[in-house]
Amino acid sequence: MYHDLLVFEVLDTEAYDQQVSICNISDILNNVIMAEQERDRPNVLITGTPGVGKTTICQKLANKTGLDWIDVGKLAKEKNCFESYDDEYQCPVLDEDKVLDEMEDIMDEGGKIVDYHGCDFFPERWFDVVFVLRADNTVLYDRLATRGYASKKLEENIQCEIFQVILEEAHESYPGIVHELHNNTPEDMEKNLTEISKWIEDWKKK
Repeated sequence: MYHDLLVFEVLDTEAYDQQVSICNISDILNNVIMAEQERDRPNVLITGTPGVGKTTICQKLANKTGLDWIDVGKLAKEKNCFESYDDEYQCPVLDEDKVLDEMEDIMDEGGKIVDYHGCDFFPERWFDVVFVLRADNTVLYDRLATRGYASKKLEENIQCEIFQVILEEAHESYPGIVHELHNNTPEDMEKNLTEISKWIEDWKKK
């Protein structure tokens, strides 16, 4: 009887722990859903290989829509969100966890345009839509060369664009909300700006 009682207590404790875990998960999901429902403006991610025109279009988009533009690279510099420095590529290595900590509260507010060349480390719940900017290889090469990119860094970014690395990462990380936009000319940029702005206005009407 004594042993049976112990077994019962252990099983009962395990059942209780399971219930607590389920309740915690449920609370987390409810908080996420409530945060999304409380947004009166969407969160937009603009991503793509360096040189495709993210910064320019984000500046214009913020001015046109009134949404807040977050340049993740600039934020990382201001908050010192770096792990180390890569001598080979001549650039600092981003501390993704620090970046996420800095952005968490402001993303819950909604109305943010996030600008960064990486996309797979952001939480899926942050964004209502993702736009991946693309550029032809020759256009991208000229833009990166003008920036003074080192040869190896330049070539690897071109390869990244050729093999659609960022586009595939976006589809895997944010299924169903990714849009691909080609951004080679000033005319392309104006067209893309109009399309993204329209998406934002349509979202607000829901």
